[in-house]
Amino acid sequence: MKVKIIPFNAIRPVRDKANLFASRSYLTYSNKTIAEKISNNPYTFLQIINPDFNLEKKLSGKEKFKLVKKKFQEFCNNNILISDKNNSFYLYEQGCNLVSYVGLIALVSSDDYNNNNIKKHENTIHNREKMFLEYLEEIRFQADAILLAHKNNNYLNKIYKKIKKSRAEYEFTTTDKVLHKLWKISNKTIIDNITLEFEKIKKVYIADGHHRCASTSKLKNNNNMMSLLISEEQLRISSFNRLVKTSIKDSELFNKLEINFYVKKTNLDVPKKQNEIIMFKSNQKYLLQPKKDSYIDNEICRLGVSILFNNILFPILNIKDERKTDRIEFYANNIDFSKVKNTMNNKSYNIAFFLKPITINEIKDVADNNKFMPPKSTYIEPKLRSGLTIYKF
Repeated sequence: MKVKIIPFNAIRPVRDKANLFASRSYLTYSNKTIAEKISNNPYTFLQIINPDFNLEKKLSGKEKFKLVKKKFQEFCNNNILISDKNNSFYLYEQGCNLVSYVGLIALVSSDDYNNNNIKKHENTIHNREKMFLEYLEEIRFQADAILLAHKNNNYLNKIYKKIKKSRAEYEFTTTDKVLHKLWKISNKTIIDNITLEFEKIKKVYIADGHHRCASTSKLKNNNNMMSLLISEEQLRISSFNRLVKTSIKDSELFNKLEINFYVKKTNLDVPKKQNEIIMFKSNQKYLLQPKKDSYIDNEICRLGVSILFNNILFPILNIKDERKTDRIEFYANNIDFSKVKNTMNNKSYNIAFFLKPITINEIKDVADNNKFMPPKSTYIEPKLRSGLTIYKF
């Protein structure tokens, strides 16, 4: 089998408004911040996906989706968004703090997803998948690329390096101090060379966007999904820290922990082994090392995130589902420990758990065995801007 990539004529912001239009995922903004951005920036993509912002009655479902579609068309009619005339690939670069990511924006086939050439490692929530499918069926465009990882390819690297010597179509820095660049690739010879090189890649892995993939693959009258394809070695993978509220007494907690763990004080912020856990409790950090036979040694159960849930959160702290409780807050471990500590004090969390980040090889091991990681197992970067390129279908 081989992975098929397809050039497309993107709809995208005009050059002088790209920095004003593209936005972070709306999920990363508070309602207050969204309101400020919409009030102060008539060009932001947030205007499109919040068309009821100035209405007294907030809309939902199909009624809101129709307005999103209408607002999108207004941006096109007003030449804030333009449509490329030729099918193209788009080279995208993102850089911050000496870290740089370079990948190719292209369409991939839903057939590759359905045939398991696009590998997944995370289970999707049916209601969320259904809601997003209904949204896409109505608006008929995709503004957020799915992040796909593939093996490093030296020939592709050489092509990208050569393209980057030319002037970028977009080059701007956002307020979070991230530099964004985009090159349009419309030369047929270069497109053919890139396409042939990707045919040598047998499978790719979803790094971010499992729900978008699942929903888009079910669309009627559309067989493609917009993706950013990036070499797996570029991915920055962090774990999610868990901050937990509990009323359990220290004596009871430690007695129960010592059934399955060796517990000792530590100065480590992150464990050295995948199956170990750092616990922060009563202003002291502890290293939790699992005892022999306390977990099943397979590609899922040996992960720290599984050991934490199966041996601590569920049996000791009585948390049955991490996704359906208000007793847990998640923080990616790229956030400074002092900030986590302040959050604990400000929001009355009693315990924090820190995990070793999962590697790309561990993700691939899970995906290749058609297994699924627990929720909030990984926080993967780069995080892409919404609306930099849009695929209309």
